Amino acid sequence: MRDLDKLDQREELDHREELDHREEADQREELDHRGEADHRASVAVVIVTYNRADLLDRTLRGLAAQTRRPDVVVVVDNASTDHTADVLHRHGELPLEVLRSEENTGGAGGFHQGMRRAYELGVDRIWLMDDDVVPAPDCLAVLLRHDVACLAAVREDRSGRLVEKAALRFDLRNPLRIRPKSASVDSTYPDRASMPPTVALENVAFEGFLVKREVVDAIGLPDPTFFIFYDDVDFVIRARRAGFPVLGVRDAVMVRQLDFDQQHALDTWKGFYMFRNLFVVHFRYGENPLVRAKPWLIALAVVLLSPLRGGRSEAANVTKAIRSARGMRALPGAAKAGSPPTPR
Repeated sequence: MRDLDKLDQREELDHREELDHREEADQREELDHRGEADHRASVAVVIVTYNRADLLDRTLRGLAAQTRRPDVVVVVDNASTDHTADVLHRHGELPLEVLRSEENTGGAGGFHQGMRRAYELGVDRIWLMDDDVVPAPDCLAVLLRHDVACLAAVREDRSGRLVEKAALRFDLRNPLRIRPKSASVDSTYPDRASMPPTVALENVAFEGFLVKREVVDAIGLPDPTFFIFYDDVDFVIRARRAGFPVLGVRDAVMVRQLDFDQQHALDTWKGFYMFRNLFVVHFRYGENPLVRAKPWLIALAVVLLSPLRGGRSEAANVTKAIRSARGMRALPGAAKAGSPPTPR
């Protein structure tokens, strides 16, 4: 009897293992089908460029080397005066569509225009990037394995060091936190190998951001009035609040060609946009009155401390910024859902 009981137990265990193996196989098959479906999705790349022809050339060469080529590459030329036109002419191997602006509308205006055009073309996904990043050859293929509304490639520098600044935590609830980004990918993980296959993100840059068409249907386009900085932050906040998850994909490699140096420019013309657009994000999306009042406290602190740090230029920037941000509390109509054309 004891031997029979053991035999029954062994048969039950074998049956359970067989079921587990079948379930794993079914899951793998489902993932394979999902990956194949995503590989069949049409993809438009949107690049915004301004007077950085040599960097743009590297980006386009990176796209030409993709194992899964994009269906169209929309390049928004923000009134460049260098040899950008020559670089674009040389890349006949890519399905380029060039939109040349009569004036420089900044990254925000460029991504607004480029995403609108990509949407008009009827593609399933839109891949946004600046002209100073180069995707690894399998970057798009890796991203398309994931059936998620918003995906981000993970950036490294030319030496292979992880430099992904995307936010794991973007805090618009705590009024005592001066900078909303309290944790980033590169502040949390020492290197790419330490990351899990995907990480949930609360904010990203438009440097390898892949978004489904349905997101544009739901929330609209990037806000062109930002000019530069925080247009990507604004867009991703809207996407997340509309219920779309955002994942960073460890194995989707994007190589950044330039160093990050923006934090040293608060007393330059860029400083005005950094201050103003940070304030706009707080005014629009602060989760309580104290957070929405925080820009006033930051502006006051910068003015009071200006003799010790940024001087008159920084004080002037923050003063103009707070005044301008007050008029941008509402999302403009051009960026709202329903503003893109509907035909597909």
